Amino acid sequence: MRYGFAIDQRTCIGCHACTVACKTEHQIPVGQFRTWVKYVDKGEWPASTRAFGVMRCNHCTDAPCVKICPTQALFKRDDGIVDFDKDRCIGCKSCMQGCPYDAIYIDEDTHTAAKCNYCAHRVDDGLEPACVVVCPTHSIWAGDLDDPTSGVARLVATNPTAVRSPEQDTGPNVFYLGADRAVLDPTLAPVDGSYLWAEPDAQRRAVAAEFAPDAVSGAKTTLNTAHPRPWGWRVTTYLWTKGVGSGALLVTSGALLAGIPPMGVLRLAAPAVAVGFTAVTGGLLVWDLKRPERFLYIFTKPNPSSWLFWGSVCLAGYSAVGGTWLAAALADSAGLLGPAGFARVVGSLRWAAIPTAVAAAGYTAFLFAQAEGRDLWQSKMLLPHLVVQAVQGGSGVLLALSAVTGGPPAVTRMLAGTFVAASAANTASLALEYGTGHETKQAAAAARMITHGRYRKLFWAGVVGVGGLAATLAVPGIKGRHLRRAALGGLLGQASLIAYESVFVRAGQDVPLS
Repeated sequence: MRYGFAIDQRTCIGCHACTVACKTEHQIPVGQFRTWVKYVDKGEWPASTRAFGVMRCNHCTDAPCVKICPTQALFKRDDGIVDFDKDRCIGCKSCMQGCPYDAIYIDEDTHTAAKCNYCAHRVDDGLEPACVVVCPTHSIWAGDLDDPTSGVARLVATNPTAVRSPEQDTGPNVFYLGADRAVLDPTLAPVDGSYLWAEPDAQRRAVAAEFAPDAVSGAKTTLNTAHPRPWGWRVTTYLWTKGVGSGALLVTSGALLAGIPPMGVLRLAAPAVAVGFTAVTGGLLVWDLKRPERFLYIFTKPNPSSWLFWGSVCLAGYSAVGGTWLAAALADSAGLLGPAGFARVVGSLRWAAIPTAVAAAGYTAFLFAQAEGRDLWQSKMLLPHLVVQAVQGGSGVLLALSAVTGGPPAVTRMLAGTFVAASAANTASLALEYGTGHETKQAAAAARMITHGRYRKLFWAGVVGVGGLAATLAVPGIKGRHLRRAALGGLLGQASLIAYESVFVRAGQDVPLS
């Protein structure tokens, strides 16, 4: 059994009856929608046309929102309906990133995720969804697509159909008959100033200039719903703090393996930076939840397919190692361990610190890979890039601390060399990421925003320019000279990293999905 929809845009009159019925059936807050009608106009009046598109959850066969949800608040029923349980939702918004169709929103009343659930309560009572019942032209068909005798299965089997974002391979179960391509592909019909009966949301209007309308048809979207970015500055900052926190012990463990003893900032400051920045990371993640009081659901109601869950495990594991290291350092400072005892503890911890630090730094690559609505984040280079950024961030902070406090020259020189090398590797990663092609049109559009569009100044000046200056200032520190400049370089490196996380997170969410 596989419930789905067929929407006949050849007969749809754009009356919004489906939208009103849906909002009434589910008591949806004003300004939010589980199903809505999109308008696209072509040509110039009087030689103009208008096409409609009924937008909603696609009840995917391979639903990315179900895989990424950390608490199983979104789930797939045996009949193929993708439903949700608001009582399990923590409001992390990861499902919104996973959905390639902009179908999920955070309900303003419950602060939990919501979307079209196929009126599952009506289906269980043998009724059709409310939108099907109310449609005056019978343009919305519902039923079992696996039943060849059902009306919807016959309609799909005997007519040419299209689906939205087929390249995502989610197996969408909403099929469109006679839909205009510019309706199904939002990059083909940007907003042109204003909507018919409303103002476009600021986000949609801001990115419209990044997409040129078709030169022949001049297609433009004249009515749609608001879809703001789910993740903002807290996620941007979390990427940086997580990198610095994990990089601190990664760099320190590498130094110990290279024969540099745990002295200077490597003794107490490094585990303190690791624990402190990782704690801030956790705080930012909890703060960003719409239901922060439920954050423990990640561990008590886990979804083992979600990398948001496994990322929390990675952070917890790294925090345990960092906390133990910091406790040992504090005990050593208080004279409770002694140099030999501290050396033995740290010698053991470094073997645990390296894999847990790499896991803490890099798990976001797997989480972002599950965010199938954001093609820019699907880069195969993201995992090594995150680890490089962690080394750059951690070594930069420790370099600044060591240079300012007059730490042991061997430690400062090592940190300067590590920072410069990581900065160079980061620049090379950026060149590969943005100097080569991208697999999808959406990823290419987001990358173009970064290098040539609305983020170009911040990218070239803030990321590339400041990053290059930071590395240049740190170079003399490799030989133990101009340490104050090296300290400044380490701090400027953090500014460069934050600037990059800002453009990367924002541009990835700027490509319209509906």
